[in-house]
Amino acid sequence: MSRPRTVIVGAGFAGYRTARALSRLARGRADITLLNPTDYFLYLPLLPQVAAGILEPRRVTVSLSGTLRQVRLVLGEADRIDLDARTVHYTGPEGDGGSLSYDRLVLAAGSVNKLLPVPGVAEHAHGFRGLPEALYLRDHVTRQVELAAATDDPADCAARCTFVVVGAGYTGTEVAAHGKLFSDAQVHKHPMRTGMRPRWLLLDIADRVLPELDERLSRTADRVLRERGVDVRMKTSVKEATREGVLLTDGEFVDTRTLVWCVGVRPDPLAESLGLPMERGRLLVDPQLRVPGRPEVFACGDAAAVPDLEEPGQYTPMTAQHAWRQGKVCAHNVAASLGDGEPRAYRHSDLGFVVDLGGVKAAANPLGVNLSGPVAGAVTRGYHLAAMPGNRVRVAADWLLDAVLPRQAVQLGLVRSWSVPLDTASPELARVPLGPGRKRSGGEAAEPAAEPTGGRPGGEPEKRRPDPRPPTGPHLAPGPVKRTDSSDDSADSADPVEGDS
Repeated sequence: MSRPRTVIVGAGFAGYRTARALSRLARGRADITLLNPTDYFLYLPLLPQVAAGILEPRRVTVSLSGTLRQVRLVLGEADRIDLDARTVHYTGPEGDGGSLSYDRLVLAAGSVNKLLPVPGVAEHAHGFRGLPEALYLRDHVTRQVELAAATDDPADCAARCTFVVVGAGYTGTEVAAHGKLFSDAQVHKHPMRTGMRPRWLLLDIADRVLPELDERLSRTADRVLRERGVDVRMKTSVKEATREGVLLTDGEFVDTRTLVWCVGVRPDPLAESLGLPMERGRLLVDPQLRVPGRPEVFACGDAAAVPDLEEPGQYTPMTAQHAWRQGKVCAHNVAASLGDGEPRAYRHSDLGFVVDLGGVKAAANPLGVNLSGPVAGAVTRGYHLAAMPGNRVRVAADWLLDAVLPRQAVQLGLVRSWSVPLDTASPELARVPLGPGRKRSGGEAAEPAAEPTGGRPGGEPEKRRPDPRPPTGPHLAPGPVKRTDSSDDSADSADPVEGDS
């Protein structure tokens, strides 16, 4: 008799936790397949530190095949799910199609960048949902500072040293906080850059920073940002974006070559494509994370509208903390549906939130205790080390080195502007151009001799780019990077306290 087949779509906080917990509960009695575009779990809360040059990229990734030994990993993006045939159709990293049959399905596809109908934003802004975007931003900020130092035009220098971040939630606040320190470090004590003043603007239509958190945390973050020199503007956003800068809703035009879009996330479009009852783009499920009318289908994380039993009539927010804990409950309920144990309803209690503001500064309220300054910084970093499912020693080592050594601000040029477009359903994948018939051994695409460069703000050369738009069509193959999660048995008890999942 064949073993029941469970397919998990997505290896983010929810999907990874489901796969890890279910593999332990099943004990080899079920075939578990994890479908994900990348072979790693990404610990998103530390991504701003990658963009700021504190952590190396691999520090925030955890190998899926290396930590989920009893789970079959299939690289690919789910294109379509046939609920009646119980089949998931997907596209692999080299463009080949495939399908996976299931007896149980767990949809944990996560979320993507949230777009608003603002002219020019899709063409000139970049998001911050995946590793390629963080690597691009690190290169981009470094490039702008270097180009600003080389120009004789004061206006051009000022524009290149101006960085605009839209969205004062977790991600935007941390990007602005770390970014200001990163850019300042590149001009500090540099004799050829005397007089350069990197300027960071943080915009949001809300009336305060971190509007979703306790007001005391918001005030702490706001104070730290302003003391550091970040221009925090609430009730203000972008009305139009151009190559030369952005027009704000208050009528001011800001000359800049950098627009970072952190206005939030929306559920992966895959959930909506199922044609099942939805709640603001999220798949409706019951408290046991099952899809009504489809007992073989479960959903958790950002893609699922999970009833909040602590707040009747509400749904749990789209955060890493909820996704991580829902993954564990989902695994137990999948196992229960296969005859092992009883199903559980998802309940939660907030553990608190932490916001890393760079250096020794942070804002945190673990278990409701409000902290700020170095104490909050220590608690925040200690929490991340406990919550990460791997790479703890390497992360701690990078933090130690960053405290005693200057950061290495160099451009690697591995991710170009056009390869991380904002308007994409796969922000975790960097676009890679393939020339017709140009393959490496093994079928992998070779990089072009003359890499196209973007017509977006950022100073990337235009002369080698015949078309300012990102390459499209059949010659594209996704590069590395999608939503993911971590591993390590000791991390099971730790919940991500903050950040988008």
